[in-house]
Amino acid sequence: MQKLQTLDYVVFLFYFILVSGYGYWIYKKKQAKQTSTKDFFLAEGSLTWWAIGASLIASNISAEQMIGMSGNGFSMGLAISTYEWMAAATLLVVGIVFMPIYLKNKIFTMPQFLNQRYNSTVSLIMAIFWLALYILVNLTSILYLGALAVSSISGIDFTACMIGLAIFAIIITVGGMKVIGFTDVIQVFFLIVGGLATTYLAVTLVSTEYDGLTSLANGLKLMSEKSEDHFHMIFHKGEPHYMALPGLTVLIGGMWIVNLNYWGCNQYITQRALGADLKTAREGILFAAFLKLLMPVIVTLPGIAAYTLYQKGLFQQEMLGADGTLNQDNAYPVLLNLLPIGLKGLSFAALTAAVVASLAGKANSISTIFTLDIFKNYIGKNATEKHLVWIGRVTIVVSMILAIVISPYMGIDKKGGFQFIQEMTGLLSPGIFASFVMGFFWKRTNSAGALFAIVGGFLIALSMHNNWLPFADWTTVPFLDRMGIVFLLCVAVMVVLGFVLPDEGKGLEIDASMFKVKGTFAVGASVVVLILVFLYWYFW
Repeated sequence: MQKLQTLDYVVFLFYFILVSGYGYWIYKKKQAKQTSTKDFFLAEGSLTWWAIGASLIASNISAEQMIGMSGNGFSMGLAISTYEWMAAATLLVVGIVFMPIYLKNKIFTMPQFLNQRYNSTVSLIMAIFWLALYILVNLTSILYLGALAVSSISGIDFTACMIGLAIFAIIITVGGMKVIGFTDVIQVFFLIVGGLATTYLAVTLVSTEYDGLTSLANGLKLMSEKSEDHFHMIFHKGEPHYMALPGLTVLIGGMWIVNLNYWGCNQYITQRALGADLKTAREGILFAAFLKLLMPVIVTLPGIAAYTLYQKGLFQQEMLGADGTLNQDNAYPVLLNLLPIGLKGLSFAALTAAVVASLAGKANSISTIFTLDIFKNYIGKNATEKHLVWIGRVTIVVSMILAIVISPYMGIDKKGGFQFIQEMTGLLSPGIFASFVMGFFWKRTNSAGALFAIVGGFLIALSMHNNWLPFADWTTVPFLDRMGIVFLLCVAVMVVLGFVLPDEGKGLEIDASMFKVKGTFAVGASVVVLILVFLYWYFW
C-alpha cells in the first residue's frame, strides 16, 4: 500500500497547526476566566449555536464511526445508518424535552441531576459507572480503532500512533470546554471535507473498475445494482444481520433507548449545550441533527463501495486481519490508502480530527464528573476553583494513560469496533434512561427505584448478555430487544416502589410552556422529520 508522501504530511501539519494554534489563541484570550470551574468544564455562556452543533458532532463522530461503521457498511450495508438517522430524530426530542428541563432546574452535570432528583448515593454510584464506561469502553475503543487506522495509513508503529493521538487530544482538552467547543468547528470542517473526498473516491472507483468511467452517478448506480442487498434499512427475522438490527426495533423499540440515553443522559454530549441559554442550545442541537443526516454519506457509503469492489476481486489481501480472516474494520483504511497525494493527507486529517475531537470530548467529561461530582463532594470539599481546575487537568492525563494501557486487552477487534461499543454501552443504557425519564415526568419516582434501575438494570443486562438467566436462550435475543426488556422491567419496578414507599417530594420544576417550540427550530425540526420519513420510505 502507498503510504503518506511529503505533500500529505504538509497538509496534515497545516491541520495540526491550525487546530492547535486556534485552540491556544482561545485559551490565552480567555485565560483570565480559567480558574472558574463552570468556564473550564462548561464554557458557560460563550459557545454559539454553530459551535455547539459542530462540537456535538465532532465529539460523536470518531473512529467508531469512521472505521467501525464503515466496516458495518461493508458487512451489512446502509441499515447501520439507522444509528445516525434515528439520532437526528432523537436530537429533536432532546432539544424539545430534555434541554428545557436541565436548564430550568440548573443542571450542569448528569450526576448532579441524580443527586438533586434522588440522593447522593444514586449520584455517586452512577458517577462511578459513567467513569468506568467512558474509560474502559469509549476512550479505549476510540484510541484503539483510531491508532489502527492511522498506523495502517501512515506506517507508523501502532503504539506510537496511540500515544500521539492521546497527546494531541490532551493538548486540546486541558484548555477547557471553550477551547474544545471552538476547535471542534475546525475539526468538523476537516471531518466533512476529508470524509466526502474519501466517499467520492470510493464511489467513482466502483464506476472505474466496472465500466471504466470516472462517474459518481454511475458508481452509485452500480453499487445499488451489484450490492442491492446492502441498500435496505429494515432487516427481517432470519436474515443474517437481524441480531444486530432486529426489524422494526430500530424505529419503535430499543434504538430509541440507545439514542435517547446517548444524546439526552450523557455527560459528554449534553455538556456542550448546558452552558447556553435554551434558544442557543436548541439551535445548536438542530444544526447537529442536520449534520447527522449527512453522516451516512461519509461513514457508510465508503464501506458499501469497498464491499462492491471486494465482490469484484479487489482488496482480497488488504481486507484480511492479523489472524488471516476477513476484518470488516479494514475497509476504510484500505480506501484511504488509494487516495492521491495531498487528498490523502486531507482525509488523514479528517480521520485524526474525528478521533481527537471525540477523545477530547470524552476526556473532558471524565474530568468533569470526577472533579465536580466525586473529588469536590467527597475528597476536596474545601478546594479552591483553581485547585479543582488543576485536578480536572490531571484527571484528563491519567484517564488517557489508563486507556492506552487497557485498550489492547478489551477485545475491540473481535465483533467490529462499532458493535463492541453499542453492546457494552447497552448494558447500562436501559437502567440509566429509565432513572432519567421517570425522574423527569413522575414525581413519585424515588431513590430506591432509581438505584434498582441503575444497578439492578445493569446486572440483569449483564446476565442476559452472558446467558445466565433462565426462561430463554438470551443469546438468541437481539441485544436491542434485550435493552427494551430491561428498560420495561426497570420502569415496572420503579412504579411499584413509587407506590409502596413514601413520596420523597423531589420532583423537578416543569411546566408545559417549557416544551413549546417556534421560529427557526420549529421549521428546521419539521424539515428533518420530512427528510427522515422519505429516507426510510425509499430505502425500506
